[in-house]
Amino acid sequence: MNDDFRLRAVLADSTHARQLGERLQHGELPHELATGVGDRVIVSIDGHDVFLYAGTREQAEQARQAVEALASTQSWSVQIDLKRWHPTAEEWEDVDVPLPTDPGEVAEEHAELVARERAESEAQGFSAYEVRIGCASHRDTVALAERLRGEGLPVLRRWRYLLVGAVDEDSAAQLAARVQAEAPPGTTVTVEASRAEVAVETGGNPFAVFGGLGG
Repeated sequence: MNDDFRLRAVLADSTHARQLGERLQHGELPHELATGVGDRVIVSIDGHDVFLYAGTREQAEQARQAVEALASTQSWSVQIDLKRWHPTAEEWEDVDVPLPTDPGEVAEEHAELVARERAESEAQGFSAYEVRIGCASHRDTVALAERLRGEGLPVLRRWRYLLVGAVDEDSAAQLAARVQAEAPPGTTVTVEASRAEVAVETGGNPFAVFGGLGG
């Protein structure tokens, strides 16, 4: 299984960042990084930042060399840092911080994630996660909404759809599993970051999207 490495190149001028990203996207990465199906480096541009996502540290270091070489030819000032995604902590950390392998370390890192999500939910004043429920009938939706509200859960009902807030991913997953097991046939249940959480991070839209339940 591939790991996730992220190279972040920060340029003083957003125009230079766009030009750097476009040149990387259009063939100025080393050939083996740009064309290998299993080894491709993904490039994205965001303002003054150019992000390169790689599957191995070796790929990321090769991408760093390509960025530095391109920036040098154009006399662009660039700051580069390399991070590795820690899937249990769900955050980018220093590349030299080892991934937890001992079950106790994994549990500790996960507990830290849950505590951080709960603290963020409390500080922001809204749930970090949503359980999205689509029911087969309006009657089922109303009944399920009343039952969940009776348990003290924050529920938003719209026609045959429910959004239920959760303060962390674990709580959301547990609620989703219970609802799926207890709900009438035809009910769909998914867990996602809340729309408010997405809006804080991205300025995203206020619409919650459900699939396959039109009408």
